[in-house]
Parts: sequence; structure tokens; C-alpha cells
Amino acid sequence: MTTTQTPAHTFSSDFKRFFVRGLVVLLPSVLTLWIMVKAYQFVDTNIADPVNGGIRLAMNNIAKVWDPLANINAFKPTDDELIAERLSLGLTTDDGAQDSAIVPRLRAVKIHDWWEARWYMRMIGIVAAIVGVYFAGRLLGGFFGRRIYRKIEGVISTVPVFKQVYPHVKQIVDFLFSDEKQIQFSRVVLVEYPRRGIWTIGLLTGETMASIVKKSGDAVTVFIPSSPVPATGYTITVPRGEVVDLPISVEEAIRFTISGGVLIPKHQTLDASPHSRTLPETTEDSPTQEKGRGRDSTRQPDAG
Repeated sequence: MTTTQTPAHTFSSDFKRFFVRGLVVLLPSVLTLWIMVKAYQFVDTNIADPVNGGIRLAMNNIAKVWDPLANINAFKPTDDELIAERLSLGLTTDDGAQDSAIVPRLRAVKIHDWWEARWYMRMIGIVAAIVGVYFAGRLLGGFFGRRIYRKIEGVISTVPVFKQVYPHVKQIVDFLFSDEKQIQFSRVVLVEYPRRGIWTIGLLTGETMASIVKKSGDAVTVFIPSSPVPATGYTITVPRGEVVDLPISVEEAIRFTISGGVLIPKHQTLDASPHSRTLPETTEDSPTQEKGRGRDSTRQPDAG
């Protein structure tokens, strides 16, 4: 009788195991938080800040011609500030010849300080960014907007480097964030593809074309997503009786595909779902095998 020895636990092996386990637990939430923070910083720096700066500039320009705004104490330079600015320019303390240029400059600083002292004022730029993105979506959704957008895309597609990167990034973004789904998936199914004995997860899109039904019989259309970009894949037609429903959502199937099979839904792990071990073995009693007996495994159509 031979006995297997359990490898001894060492500090190095334990450290490595628990370190990797910690990464698995923390990385998803940390990366998600990092992406959200970076997205906010991008919007705040590139959209909100310029909008807020434009509003402050407009306030300063309006104050030049509108006395009620110019006489607000928070924005009005004091006499001491005017004297200090005159001295910095080499003027005498009572020389007000340059005040027409000095006052707007000092007022701009005071408006900026007043604005920054109130955190809620920064939200104006964020709200303006959200509204701007909304109206951009409405504009690009129209007939003329789509034509302009296509022309811009055509220009981008001719720029070196951009033309290699932009189409793939756009494809992923469209698939993840588009409100108007180009493909409506009704449920997740399991089919034998590309040959019998190989089980592949697919997304049922609906009925197939009448011309195909004449040859294949009662059949449905299934989209087979590819890894790691599920927006691409293959569209196949499968006899309705050879389609096996899976008790998972479309989102779970997409995550499973993107990760190359690593991200398995918790309720579908072997420990959580013991029946999942026998799923491929049901082929002998399934409609797939009953219909498939006597046919070639490559699914060659019958002659005639």
C-alpha cells in the first residue's frame, strides 16, 4: 500500500497562496473604483473645469458693464489691494490711470477664490458636462447628426495609429454602453458546435429565415460570441430540438465568454451546482442525440 504525503506548509507557500487570494478578492473592487475615479477626474479636468472657468470669465466681463455685479463686496477689490497692485506696476499710490485694467484682473482673482471656497459651485461644470453629453447624444441620434458623425469617423479612420485602435475601442464601447441594442438576446442556450461532442454557449436571437427552415426544418438562430470580444462571433442555425436552455443570464454568459471561461456564475460552480457535472453526459438521452443518430458528425446535408 502506497500513501501520498501531503506537502508541508511553509511560510513561503502560505504567503503566496493568501496573497493571491487577497488579490482575487480585492482587485475587482479596487479596479472598479479606480476606473470610476479616473472617469470622474477626466470629466472634471477636461469638461467641468473649462466650463467653470468660462462662467467665471463671463461673470468678470459682465461686471465691467453691470454695476450690481461689480459692486458685490466679495468681488470688489479693496483700496489696499488697488494700492498694492499699483505699486507692483511701478505706479504711485494715487495714480488711477491704469485702474481700468487693474480692477478686472483683481476681480478675476477674487471671483476665482470665492468660487473655489464653495465646493458646490464646482458641480455646475459637472452638471453642464452631463447635459452636454446628453444633447450630444440627441444630436448624433438625428439624421444630420449621424451623417456628421460618420464623416468625423471617416477622418479618424484615415489617421495612422488611430485607424488601428479606434474601430476596436468603438466596438467594445458600443457593445457595453449602447442603449439601443442591435441584437436582442432572448436566452442563453447550449449547442453542439462546431461539431458534435463540443458544447458551446450561445445566445438565442430568435427565429431563422424561411428559406433556411425549408432545408433544416424547425430551427432557431443562435449567436456564438467569441473571446475576449463578445461583440464578434458566429451566427448559426440550429434545429430547435437540439438547443439546450441554460439557467444563466445573458450578462453571466457574456462575462464567462470575455474571461475565457474563468468567471463562472456562483450558482453554476461544481460545488454549488452538482448537476452541472452531468450536463454534457445527457447527450445520449437528449433530443440532440435522438435526431443525430445515423447522421454524420460533420452534419453534412442529405443528398437531394
